[in-house]
Amino acid sequence: MTMPGRPLRIAAFGFRSLPPSQGSAGADKFALELLPRIAARGHQVVAYNRIYPSAMASPKDSRNKAFRGVQICSIPTVARSGFDTLLHSARATWDIIRHNRADVVHIQNGGNSFFAALLRLAGKKTFLSQDGLDWERQKWPWYARLYLRLMSLLTAVVHSEVIFDNVFAREYFEKRFDREYAYIPFGADVEYQGDPNGIVAQLGLKPGSYFLFVGRFIPDKGLQYLIPAFERLKSDKKLVLVGGSPNPSAFESGLRCTNDPRIIFPGFVYGPDMHALMKNCYAYIQPSDVEGLSPVILESSFLGAPVICSGIEQNRYIMQNDGIYFAPGDSDDLLQVLEHAAAHPTILVDTAERQRAQIVTRFSWERVVDEHIALFSRG
Repeated sequence: MTMPGRPLRIAAFGFRSLPPSQGSAGADKFALELLPRIAARGHQVVAYNRIYPSAMASPKDSRNKAFRGVQICSIPTVARSGFDTLLHSARATWDIIRHNRADVVHIQNGGNSFFAALLRLAGKKTFLSQDGLDWERQKWPWYARLYLRLMSLLTAVVHSEVIFDNVFAREYFEKRFDREYAYIPFGADVEYQGDPNGIVAQLGLKPGSYFLFVGRFIPDKGLQYLIPAFERLKSDKKLVLVGGSPNPSAFESGLRCTNDPRIIFPGFVYGPDMHALMKNCYAYIQPSDVEGLSPVILESSFLGAPVICSGIEQNRYIMQNDGIYFAPGDSDDLLQVLEHAAAHPTILVDTAERQRAQIVTRFSWERVVDEHIALFSRG
């Protein structure tokens, strides 16, 4: 653990909500694990939450309370995807500068690097967490991908440090810009407080009776491969698809049109309930085309769930030789893997034990906090 020194004043933005709320994703999970741990080390942390139009009617004082030692500052934004981030980041930047909220600013999402330039001019140290090559994500329209690619030019040079959780994205930036950047992977360890007689039973499930997916319902995540494969799987097991999109699209509506009664859409689930679903699933499935360092894979494996995932390099980096892989974008290959998994539960359990053993040794949240504080202190 990092030895205590002069307390830092840290502001953080680029996620949706702390604690996570409906529509939250990996950035929110990262904030949930990182920021309260930093505050627990004696540092002053302010987190900027987004308030969407649908939540404007809630009392203001209920939106600005502390959470696990982190001061919450909630700022309104718009509902439109992409533009909500830019407007919120602009307002957070202005608030930090106007009120001198912090000396160190931790930012998620390379599209926010424009605001980092303003913060740097105001004398702040900025640290960007970059989890992948954002312009490759097909959820964005062409103009958003162009903007993100252009912002990568600023990301490379404006910050006190850029922190990658993804070795492949870091390698791209280092080769492209001939600079060295920090690498700090996510942690995997979570405290299991879930109750299988709670959420699992509420969904009409039993431990070991279902496959599980958690994430956004966007093309990047690969549900367009998983659902057709599962519909052809001859098994009495169910498929639980947790999550959705904060701004549902025609793509998501198409996914929900399945006629397979074994497929369950419980909506957004967080915290102990989410961990209960992970720990008690037959296997966790990650069919993504694009990923950073997936916290869902890490946590599922840590909790003992067998992980089946697409063979993209980011997933292989996590699971290494112990992964159960299928060819990315290939529903037929995924079906074969699911058939084999359903027919060989003992092999699946043995694989899960090997997966968890290597995850535990490589991914620790306390080490993540140590390394972030060290960077913030000297950057």
